This record gives sequence, C-alpha cells and structure tokens, in this order.
Amino acid sequence: MPEHEQHDLARLRHEYADAGLVEDDAGSDPWLLFRRWLDEALASGLHEPNAMVVSTVSTDRRVSSRTVLLKGFDERGLVFFTNHASHKGADLSANPACAVVFPWHPIERQVRVEAVAAALPTDEVEGYFRLRPRGAQIGAWASRQSQVVESRAALEQTYAEYEAQFADREVPVPPTWGGYRLRPEAFEFWQGRPGRMHDRLRFRREGDSWLRERLAP
Repeated sequence: MPEHEQHDLARLRHEYADAGLVEDDAGSDPWLLFRRWLDEALASGLHEPNAMVVSTVSTDRRVSSRTVLLKGFDERGLVFFTNHASHKGADLSANPACAVVFPWHPIERQVRVEAVAAALPTDEVEGYFRLRPRGAQIGAWASRQSQVVESRAALEQTYAEYEAQFADREVPVPPTWGGYRLRPEAFEFWQGRPGRMHDRLRFRREGDSWLRERLAP
C-alpha cells in the first residue's frame, strides 16, 4: 500500500457524541434492550438493520465471517436460514460455538453476541421457506452454496432447469436447506461516546439469569 494511503487511514477520525448508555437505562434483561435498539435502528432508516455478521470456526481452527439476515428472535435465540451444506453449516455442525455482530455504525452502535447454534426443527424451516419469494425458493435448489461453480452461465443454467422442474407445482424445501437458532451466552451493547470513552455493557448468562457488567472501552 502506498505510504500516503496508510497515512490517510491513520488520520481517519469520527467523534461519537449522539447518546450514552447507562446501567439504569439498559435494564437487567438484554433481550429487552436488544429489541429496543433494533426498533430504533429500524426507525432510523438504517439499511437492513437485521444484517448481522456471523463468525464460525472450522475443524482446522480457521475463523470465517459472513453477513446473514436475522429472520426472527425471542428469548430462545436469534434465527437465520441457510444451506446446512454451506461453509458456515459445516462449521456449525462441527463446532456450534459462534459469534455475531450487528454493525449499526450510522447510529453509533453495535451489538455483539456470543452464542451456541442449534439447527431449527423442520416445521419452522418449512414455515419460513413458504414465505420466501418463489425465485428465492428455486435459488435454494440451484445453488450448492459455497461450492465451486464452473461459471455464471452454468449457475444460471441450473436455475433454469429447476425453474422448469417446479413450473407447475409448489417448490419443496431442499433437503440440505434449513436454519439455525443461536442461543446467546453473552451480549455486549456498544455505544459510541466522545474521546473514545465508549459505553460497553456486557450481559453474561448465569443459569436462568443475566449478569450485567461495564467494560472499559
């Protein structure tokens, strides 16, 4: 990298000053705070506030991260859908421990989650698959997610073949397609503050309750 570009990156600064996060405002239940922050991210007009970066670890201890879309949540965990035969699916099958980040930079917030993944039951997968646009349903059949493909043309040819196969009937759920529920073991809520003195509140699971802690920025 040219030296001037390194210097430009080193000088990048943004002063965070919109709001703070104090214990009385955060409460004792991370799910309530997460719901409130997600609602505020939605109200802010943030592009795809349900986008979350999921990190997994392979059997040879290599870490991979990718962005997926949160499609539901409750006290049991965060839900997203994917192909179980994908890279992340293989990782989660071997090691269900994972981490999540919601990068809400425009509103000077982020939420980190440390979790354990479990595959969703068939009825939940079927219910969500029926809500997907038909094109996305066919795409789930056409794409062997994370596998090497010969070309874009070959991928589109496969899509056309499945489109013809299901032309006159409902598209079934592919056998390798499904989803995961990520059960949080810890939440961290990060709020930008001036002088890089950011607010970081962590909630750690302790049995059926949560322990709230403040972390140094």
